[in-house]
Amino acid sequence: MAEVETLNMIQALNSALDLFMEREERAYVLGEDVGFFGGVFRVTEGLQKKYGARRVFDTPLAEAGIVGMALGMGLAGLVPVAEIQFADFVYPAFDQIVSELAKYRYRSGAQYTPRVVLRMPCGGGIRGGHYHSQSPEALFIHTPGLRVLMPSGPFEAKGLLLGALAGPDPVIFLEPKKLYRAIKAEVPKGWYTLPLDKAAVLRHGQDATLVAYGAMAPAALEAARLAEEEGYDIEVIDLLCLMPFDLKTLVHSVEKTGRLVVVHEAPRTCGFGAELVAAVQEKAFARLEAPPRRVTGFDTPFPYTLEDHYLPGPERILHALIETLEY
Repeated sequence: MAEVETLNMIQALNSALDLFMEREERAYVLGEDVGFFGGVFRVTEGLQKKYGARRVFDTPLAEAGIVGMALGMGLAGLVPVAEIQFADFVYPAFDQIVSELAKYRYRSGAQYTPRVVLRMPCGGGIRGGHYHSQSPEALFIHTPGLRVLMPSGPFEAKGLLLGALAGPDPVIFLEPKKLYRAIKAEVPKGWYTLPLDKAAVLRHGQDATLVAYGAMAPAALEAARLAEEEGYDIEVIDLLCLMPFDLKTLVHSVEKTGRLVVVHEAPRTCGFGAELVAAVQEKAFARLEAPPRRVTGFDTPFPYTLEDHYLPGPERILHALIETLEY
């Protein structure tokens, strides 16, 4: 049995980066304050001291430059891990990501396959206000050529990040900062990877399928527990991999339960939940016993003072479950 240690998500991510840099001499870490300071959330703490300022270095406050540099490094055969300090800050680099990074393999006939991982703290839950709390995952999911991952705990964070770092694809790695220090779990000390295209069934049930990812996965589990007190048996699925997503597991679950509720904290309109609902309906429409429902953030800028109201919580998720179950 592998030796384990109890870590929060920050420590698990740091462990993954440390293991990868130790194994891969072509690996570099770059971003705003990732070096001496160890990152605004301390995910890269200690890496510059261990591997030197040449391999772990600070960049100017220029996201287009960070991603452009990482892309160039990837094309040169290096393996850069670039941090965007908050996902909200990524928009100046959007052209580099969407028009260049995502398309190099296709446009070159696979002659150039840059291995670039872009880490981004995302979502609400830390009173960051509307410039530090956004969830832009749908923008990247909509861009062919990118893998998009979002862990929901320390074990998942380390395994997914190591899988992303070892793989051949450009990856958008979204880290729910609400969970950075909120959860501790047993994590293998050594190297392990999780599949980059598989969801995890967190709880088996018969009455409804509840799908979530990131910081919403723990909220979904709590809602399922509350539903159990009402006499309902809820299956909870943590998506983990947003692109490509594990449609087979979702369809199999909905064919069993006949009901679907999807949760995410990004705004509702054109959110990823809409695609999940549409994809499941195309495969399992005849097995549905109620209209699928979405529990999401609102179509507003992220509010500072009303953060707890904006973010879907167990009670709001439970309400949607009950409505679906009693349809």
